[in-house]
Amino acid sequence: MQKKIQTKPSSLAILGTRGIPARHGGFETFAEKLAIFLVGNGWEVDVYCQTDRQEEPYFWNGVRLVPIRAPGDSAFSTMVFDLLATLHSLKNHRLPLVLGYNTAALSIFYRLAGRRSVMNMDGIEWQRDRWPKYVKAWFWLNERLGCYLSDHLIADHPEIARQLATKVRASKISFIAYGSDPTLEADPKLLAPLVPGQYGLVIGRIVPENSILEIVRNWTRAGFEHRLAVVGAFSPNDYSYHAAVKEAAGESVHFLGPVYNKAHLDALRLYALFHIHGHRVGGTNPSLVEALGAGSPIVAHDNCFNRWVAGEHAFYFKDDSEFILACRKLVTSPAERLAELRRASRTRHADAFQWDGILANYERVLLKWLKQ
Repeated sequence: MQKKIQTKPSSLAILGTRGIPARHGGFETFAEKLAIFLVGNGWEVDVYCQTDRQEEPYFWNGVRLVPIRAPGDSAFSTMVFDLLATLHSLKNHRLPLVLGYNTAALSIFYRLAGRRSVMNMDGIEWQRDRWPKYVKAWFWLNERLGCYLSDHLIADHPEIARQLATKVRASKISFIAYGSDPTLEADPKLLAPLVPGQYGLVIGRIVPENSILEIVRNWTRAGFEHRLAVVGAFSPNDYSYHAAVKEAAGESVHFLGPVYNKAHLDALRLYALFHIHGHRVGGTNPSLVEALGAGSPIVAHDNCFNRWVAGEHAFYFKDDSEFILACRKLVTSPAERLAELRRASRTRHADAFQWDGILANYERVLLKWLKQ
């Protein structure tokens, strides 16, 4: 357990997420963890939360939640929320921590007001295949604006830090990974109709850069008796990629839809034979970190992001044949070999992705910039 940093009460505003309690994704989970950690160390923390109705600020677990009315779930409503949250945050003297650079242009307001700001730069959003060219251009522009308008940048992966260092001086960047709690127990009854140890697991957005189509198609092609459980939301609209994924699935593929219940997710991760991670773009991806924390053997797309996170004991694939071969090795592995791989995953998680050390590192960086 990391020793808490003793300091006078300090103030922070967290922007860029939909808000807490976490219900949506990795950034929300991180915001919740960091806010509660800092409040426990004597900080005053505001977290901005997107809502569809007018509400007054209120406290949750010692954290002050600031609701900002921006109805809808579109990119436009998110931009409106980010704008209103940024303008509201200028009214107090809290250090802003902005999670994600998708609307980094708004940090110009901090500059104009003479305020310091810190930004977590997240992944490389403009490289994701699912975005049309004009959206990629917007993300590309905001990545660069975030680099120059923010006073300090946080990268969650060494490769992200390296790429940022080609744009700004290295001293402006801190590397701090994403974390997760280890999964040590879960209720197997939540798996039905899946059977413990008899399925591979995929968790992620159903988008091209996560290799979902290739995973589903090749699992079906390989004819594995084990099932493939896919956790992720399909669009209610006519999205051709989603249609192609469904069309490629054989009887052994089970689409579970989006799963937000933590107990259910814990059970899926803990009892999976192995976790498949097809993400080709990004930094330290939460779903991969959480799979390591559940002691799951890993089959991952072969790129610098996944290799650093999953480590040397994971199986990697670059093409269809390598994917099928990696899965076949795990499906046919003896229990002793699977136990070794599970221990290796837990060791990697304990070495690099425990919340205590990660949150303490954030506190050190934030304290530095409070004193500037």
